[in-house]
Amino acid sequence: MAPNQPIKKKPTKSKIRRISDWLHLWLGIASGLVVFHLGITGCIFAFQKEITELIHRKEIFVEAPKNLQTVPLSVLKQTAEKALGGQKEINFISTYKEADRAWEFGAFKAGDPKAFWYFDSIDYYDLVLINPYNGKVTLVADHKYEFFAIIKMLHWSFLINHPIGQQIIGWSTFIFVFLLISGIVMWWPKNLKKSNFDKSFKVKWRAKFKRVNYDLHNVLGFYVMIICLMLALTGMVWSFQWFQTTVYVVASRSITPPVQADVKSDSTKKISTNPFDVAFNTAKVKFKDFDRIGMSPAAGGTATIYATGYHGNETYWNFDVLQFDQYTGKLLHRKNQSDKNAGEALIGMNYDIHVGAILGLPGKILAFFGSFIAASLPITGFIIWWGKKKKKKNPAVAD
Repeated sequence: MAPNQPIKKKPTKSKIRRISDWLHLWLGIASGLVVFHLGITGCIFAFQKEITELIHRKEIFVEAPKNLQTVPLSVLKQTAEKALGGQKEINFISTYKEADRAWEFGAFKAGDPKAFWYFDSIDYYDLVLINPYNGKVTLVADHKYEFFAIIKMLHWSFLINHPIGQQIIGWSTFIFVFLLISGIVMWWPKNLKKSNFDKSFKVKWRAKFKRVNYDLHNVLGFYVMIICLMLALTGMVWSFQWFQTTVYVVASRSITPPVQADVKSDSTKKISTNPFDVAFNTAKVKFKDFDRIGMSPAAGGTATIYATGYHGNETYWNFDVLQFDQYTGKLLHRKNQSDKNAGEALIGMNYDIHVGAILGLPGKILAFFGSFIAASLPITGFIIWWGKKKKKKNPAVAD
């Protein structure tokens, strides 16, 4: 260095910026493994419907007759229960408007509610697929151990049934939201002249590994920030009751919970035909324009039969609900999607937004790449930190 040459001092960061950078680093290290886990399991689950239909195509899709005459639903329910050994009661059913699909019959029974692990919290969870036209069983599956069910619960709570599982997921997601916001603050170029634009918005693939890794962390993080925020915030709705309540209150502009109708069956009245079939036939008429109908038999006593009509074969947010007397099949109550306030509607959309299904296949593709890049951020971020740490330990010798 030439003598008497003035040394240019690097501009110092503000105290707030230095605190933000410090938190970004250490909170990122603390939550990195959980964020990586959530990203990878989210990627795997994104196309579970398409993969399942590909693997079990012969069992899921059937040949429909010209008259489209189906076996009575009560008979198909009995067939499904027989296929499960006669000891398990079917408590949820999915029927489809698409003529070439098998109908789904599920039997679920909770296990020990205090169990620590997911598998111990479920006694059984079985699924039977039946050709609705000839009543033949096409598939019997133990859904408790089904691959995507396990992936879903890994994503949900590390397969932990105790609240601590959801808390770990929830607070790590909360930290991830902060990391996304603070990362944008750290990344944002001081001015948008072309040189800064290229550095901030493009990955220099031909540069050395260190630079490529830096760009993968910053540039890709910027491009998926909105998607990752949506994934994170919708995930927090399940993790924290206070956050779900906040979303509801803000959307509905009310602190009053939605009113639930108190509808009961009348056990003093009976009919000669099967009330479950009567209810389903009514639901088919009421839901003639819906893509699928979910039927839930009454749980006994004064409980009612539920029929839920969904718009879409995969989404859950847009639905109407009918309640029927379990002894007569009489329609007692209907609640439509249009009857819900904005808070109910938004909370109802949460799952479909989280998995991207609300936008169909394009939405799931966005969710996949958002999850994939989210999983990569802790890795690229750690490599950046490790490189800086090594540089401090081995500083270059000045000329």
